Amino acid sequence: MSGAALDALTSAGIPHRVIRHGPVRSVAEAAEVIGVAVPDVVKTIVVRRGAQDFVFVLVPGDRVISWPKLRAVLGVNRLSLPGADEAKAATGYERGTITPFGAHTVWPVVADERIRGRTITLGTGEHGAAVALDADEALAALPSTVADVTDAEPPVRRHPG
Repeated sequence: MSGAALDALTSAGIPHRVIRHGPVRSVAEAAEVIGVAVPDVVKTIVVRRGAQDFVFVLVPGDRVISWPKLRAVLGVNRLSLPGADEAKAATGYERGTITPFGAHTVWPVVADERIRGRTITLGTGEHGAAVALDADEALAALPSTVADVTDAEPPVRRHPG
């Protein structure tokens, strides 16, 4: 696990368990190999509020960001997703490994309310690994706001033929 992420979790006194699972191609596959429900695989998404101004959004694995809800919570009219290079520069982590723990800058965290009261998994700063921890303890250690900021993942449409 990334030294920065592990150091941050340890410094915060948050009990956690590192899970090495190897490469995965989807949240569903990650949940299967880790042995948790899809909603417990929490995606950390970096969102740009402005120039060099970011926020981490914690999203359950079976949900997607609701842009209108997130804009309302943050009190802004415009948000965007940074490119992979910009996200790495802002956090120190590559996409697919991002965690709010140990990032280059302590950005604010907006967590979807559905993660409260659960044991969740987050990125670790390295590919092929996750960390399991209590969501409420993690949120208490982060500069976080908890709100309804997601919608259900739309069903995958399969085209006939």
